[in-house]
Amino acid sequence: MSPDIVIGLDAGTSVIKSVAFDTGGKQVAVAARPNRYERGSGGAVEQDMARTWQDAAASLRDLGEKIDDLPRRVLAVAVTGQGDGTWLIDQAGEPVAPAWLWLDSRAAGLVEEFDRRCLRSETYRYTGCGLNACQQSAQLAWLKRHRPEVLARAATAMHCKDWLYFMLTGVRATDPSEGTFTFGDFRRRRYAPEVLETLGIADLQHLLPEMIDGTERSDPLSAPEETGLPEGTPVVLGYLDVMCTALGGGLYAPGQAVGCSIVGSTGMHMRLFESPEYIQLAADPTGYSMPFPLPGHIAQMQSNMAATLNIDWIVEIACQAAEGLGASIDRKMALPAIDARVLEARPGAALFHPYIDQAGERGPFVDANARAQFTGLSQEVGFFDLVRGVYEGLALAARDCYGAMGHRPSEVRITGGAARSRALKQILASVLGTPIRESAREEAGAAGAAMIALQSVGAVPDMDAACAAWVDPLLGETIAPEAELVALYDRLFSIYREIHQQMPDLWRQLSEAREVH
Repeated sequence: MSPDIVIGLDAGTSVIKSVAFDTGGKQVAVAARPNRYERGSGGAVEQDMARTWQDAAASLRDLGEKIDDLPRRVLAVAVTGQGDGTWLIDQAGEPVAPAWLWLDSRAAGLVEEFDRRCLRSETYRYTGCGLNACQQSAQLAWLKRHRPEVLARAATAMHCKDWLYFMLTGVRATDPSEGTFTFGDFRRRRYAPEVLETLGIADLQHLLPEMIDGTERSDPLSAPEETGLPEGTPVVLGYLDVMCTALGGGLYAPGQAVGCSIVGSTGMHMRLFESPEYIQLAADPTGYSMPFPLPGHIAQMQSNMAATLNIDWIVEIACQAAEGLGASIDRKMALPAIDARVLEARPGAALFHPYIDQAGERGPFVDANARAQFTGLSQEVGFFDLVRGVYEGLALAARDCYGAMGHRPSEVRITGGAARSRALKQILASVLGTPIRESAREEAGAAGAAMIALQSVGAVPDMDAACAAWVDPLLGETIAPEAELVALYDRLFSIYREIHQQMPDLWRQLSEAREVH
């Protein structure tokens, strides 16, 4: 039997998944393991690197139990995963400390200092990325100042997918998207020493691994016992998860001005440009500009720190209230039941800013002190009005992000966990004033990584052919804006922006007051 299975390994924030596809794009099987992290003092959010590898390898073995004769059938394995963060290993390849995740906010104060010194604007000229506490550059600068002994033991600074690629192949590398938006020049797809010099970490340049493009290169698997796959199987380093998800979700659509929104734990809102010359950087250093897995193409994006985390929060509040009154509610059942009632609630009854994560907000503005809030409540506002307000807040935040990129697309393709919600899609269409189209691809990130692998090993001639088979057939119905709501949401959006623009000093005072206690 000739190889006919390509595997996308996607190490997300909460789940590590190994997803098998046939070469035509049909999903064959999924094996998943929970991905755990720990929160600590001072904004620390860390993950055990050894356990992450063990769980990833176990998910590959689990996949082998679901697919007959997988070792003989596997064509390639592609790796993607959560972006940002800092995963340090020593010369022997051993972790020197727990990984810092993108949720870690310990470097927030340092980023504020960089901002006061206009250093964020200086790096923005190269990276096209608004430096924030999530990123490895800020985290390395913090470690240099506060934990130099950790850096002294380190030989390579990686990200999550890079770590897994190293464990699979023994190769220390990162991809062009992760490498350039953190330390490089997105226009030329290479490191920019000026970025490290500006941030005072030029002496740490030796930690940066080689930057490789998975569409052009693979390396042989060197961990057969751990994974259950044959030694020498081609392993491809995919782009980071948001780029792979955008690819698998339909951002690449030649001749069309589409956008792509990933509405998962975090929210990513993207446009694709055929050349860096079309990118217009915002006046304020926010968002991301990343190489896309196509020659010359650049994705510009803005990212909300929290998206469905806001929905999780209000569902959890409902469950806690029920339990306090003596009723036990299954949380998995509560979400679809609540979601089904959202469109029955009154639009605009509760204006919500969705900054629920303790790390604050990063797009289209950066403020580690930003916090979620309801505005305009009255006795007439009921629980489902609040829930609808949360959904509307996510849509208003998406509009804020697209506006920071200069324009709204003619169509937005949506993927991620919340893409299954009809209520969210209808509200998002009306808030954006733009048709919404869902991708039915269940595992868009793993699929995008697998598409990169197919090109790498020559199983497809180019990405156009891969998209024609893997993406286009799975694009669903178009949901149009509701004309009667567009005008309301236009008015609410201007108020939404005015409120968050007035809040930074109050958020800072609130943070300081809470620190006292």
